[in-house]
Amino acid sequence: MIRTQRAALLAVLSSALLFGGPALSAKSESEQAIDKYRELIADGNPAELWEMEGEELWKKKAGPKNASLEQCDLGLGPGVLKGAYAQLPRYFADAGQVQDLEMRIAYCMQTLQGTALKVADYNKADHKKVIALATYVVTHSKGMPLKVPQTHGEEKRMYEIGKRAFFYRAGPMDYSCATCHNADGQRIRLQGLPNLTKNEPAGKAATSWPAYRVSNSQLWPMQKRINDCYRLQRFPHPKFGSEVTVALSVYMGVNGNNIPSQAPTIKR
Repeated sequence: MIRTQRAALLAVLSSALLFGGPALSAKSESEQAIDKYRELIADGNPAELWEMEGEELWKKKAGPKNASLEQCDLGLGPGVLKGAYAQLPRYFADAGQVQDLEMRIAYCMQTLQGTALKVADYNKADHKKVIALATYVVTHSKGMPLKVPQTHGEEKRMYEIGKRAFFYRAGPMDYSCATCHNADGQRIRLQGLPNLTKNEPAGKAATSWPAYRVSNSQLWPMQKRINDCYRLQRFPHPKFGSEVTVALSVYMGVNGNNIPSQAPTIKR
């Protein structure tokens, strides 16, 4: 049965390469099937487990200062969660920099709880706490329009850095972010590649993370997603909190403003 299905798929792909027309409809049907699969498993998104853990961590007193994160200011005032994720990254005067959600949570852990995060490694226990906390926070913006600000000079600067980084070609493959994400209808195998220079796809991409990845049974935040894109380009991996990672998030977010937030989602 598996061999028969594989043979049929190869026939479809061969038709795609040789004859053009039938391939497009076959790929479209395959993509529709993948979308249907995602819909079926969305109700049981394992990200909900991280959300539950994140809520517990948010309210739990911890660290040398024995404090919770309930007074963490994510940009809309201490403790305000509703809509905060939809307005990040943004400039924070207390930190003196533009921060995304993960960086801001790490900042609050350090200032409120006295917990210094070992930020360079995505797989350390402390960073897994940040991922869980981020998953809890994003649920309070689900369905709300993206409103990444461009009022402060640093926010504007980060957008321009993100734009330059998006189109910058380098590395052994001579790739840039734009190689995959600067045109409509592109894909790798059956994976659609959103055009991040356009409003709707940029907004959906910017608000898709944290997302549970079925292929590796992991929950990835946005910084990890961008980190992996650099890996695929054969670039050096950015460290957590690097300026280029945040700048690319600003670029995507501003391009996608007014699109409803989706996170947490489920991916292949």
